[in-house]
Formats: sequence, C-alpha cells, structure tokens
Amino acid sequence: MNWITNYVRPKINSLFSRREVPENLWTKCPECGTMLFHRELSGNLNVCSNCDHHMAISPRERFEALFDGGIFTEVKVPDPVIDPLHFRDQKKYPDRVKAAQKASGERDAMLVAEGEINRTPIVAAAQDFAFMAGSMGMYVGNAIIAAAERAVKLKRPLVLFSASGGARMQEGMLSLMQMPRSTVAVQMLKEAGLPYIVVLTHPTTGGVTASYAMLGDVQIAEPNAQIGFAGARVIEQTIREKLPEGFQRAEYLLDHGMLDRVVHRKAMKDELVTLIRLLMALPPAIKGDLPAPVEAASSEAGEAKA
Repeated sequence: MNWITNYVRPKINSLFSRREVPENLWTKCPECGTMLFHRELSGNLNVCSNCDHHMAISPRERFEALFDGGIFTEVKVPDPVIDPLHFRDQKKYPDRVKAAQKASGERDAMLVAEGEINRTPIVAAAQDFAFMAGSMGMYVGNAIIAAAERAVKLKRPLVLFSASGGARMQEGMLSLMQMPRSTVAVQMLKEAGLPYIVVLTHPTTGGVTASYAMLGDVQIAEPNAQIGFAGARVIEQTIREKLPEGFQRAEYLLDHGMLDRVVHRKAMKDELVTLIRLLMALPPAIKGDLPAPVEAASSEAGEAKA
C-alpha cells in the first residue's frame, strides 16, 4: 500500500463517480406519505397513485390537460391599479406580488383561457392557490369579468376552477368589492342564456365561496376538497360544539345538497363535456371521431374485395 492507492486512486474515483442528482425528483404525498416520482405524479394530474389524494395543480397545467391537445389561447385581463392602499406589513405589497409572480410565472392568481374540450368550445378561468393563497384582489375581479365578457361575445359557456383562501387583505375594501363585481359578471352569463359551471378545488374558502364560487348552474368539486366560508376551528369556537366528521369536505357537502357532483380530476374533462353539451342543447360528443388510420382503412378494403 502506498500513497497512490491510499490517496490518489480514491480521489480519482470520487471525481469520476460523482453524479449530480437533480432536486425535486420526488414528491411526498401529504395524505399517505408515499414518495412519488415527479414525472409519474405529473402524468397522473398531480393525483397520488397510492391513496388518490388530489394535490394542488397550477392553472396552466390544468388547462394543458383539459383543452384538446393542450392548446388554448389566453384571454387578456386588464391590469388594476398597483398597491392602491400603499399597504405594508413585513413587506411592501408590490414586493409580495413580484415575489409571487417570480415563483409562479403568472401575472396574478387567476388565468383565463379559451379553447376546445372534446371539440366543444368553452371559456375557462382557474385560480392559483400558490399565488398568495389564490386571494381575490382587483386582478381576480377583472379576470372574472373578462372571462364572462369573452364568453358572452363568443356565445360559449364559462367553466371556473376555484381555489382560494378568500379576499386579499392588502387591498382591503377594494378586494371585498370584487364579490359584487363577480356576481354581476355571472348575471351577464345568465342573461345571455350561457351555462356557468364551477369546479371547486381544495381549498375554496372566504369571500370566494360567498360569491362567484357558489353561483354556478352546476356545482362540481374535486374529491375531499375543503369548501366553506369560515374555518372549522372558528366555527367550533363560535357555536361551542364539535363539528361532524368530514365537515366542509366535498363529500359531506354533496350529501347535504350543496354540490351536484364530486368528480375525480382524471374524469373531469368528460364530465364537463357531457354537462356543457347537455346545457347547450348540443348532440352528445362522439368519441374517436378522428379519421381512421390509413393502414386500417386499406386492410378493410382488401378484405371486402376478397
């Protein structure tokens, strides 16, 4: 044994055997604790393959899975006044917005798009809980109005995916004013005779639940989604009673008549197509209506001649 075998060779081996492992290859399911490979999780629409827990999904990822071929066109949303109250807590409000924009890659907590699902044209809007807890501010109000106006102009139904912790405190009363504004937008759709379908995802709480999230012609929720106005702990402290098991969860609300459907994320597209075509008095969607493959067509022709 000498310095070559004791020092040089291990050093060389460590240099050549060193591999850089990318971060975030695995995600731990918050419900069952299973470690899920990120590609497998993404391919399963952020649903745990072990316990079927529905994890958060961004609006852009949701639209890519929802629209045919993942193709959609974003609807422009007017920009509101930035920091109208000059609000500051531990950070300035504009700094919080910029940090959220950098982390999410989106302008604010709602994305509006238009496209087709199973060749059925729709306008869709989705909230991003990762953007300041999906809080409802002036931008979200503008987005709902823009989505409703676009739907009325194109004579298309509006599908809205809600996910929010409530109003955005940094905008104060201006945030609460988005509740009646969004209600007026929904009324525009009803007067135009267009369906408005709401898909409530985990969590949908606060002023969002008290306004546009509960005004749909059809109310759908993802499994085990938390839906309510005030938190369960606040309610228990107020009424001084223990709440029932599963209170404010989608299945509980379905049993008590507040929801029409609880639909798995992977079945959501087909469910929406069925409902939209029914409400729009359209014929049922035809699955597999694309042209037949050339090889199959030619072989069938040969068998017919024989």
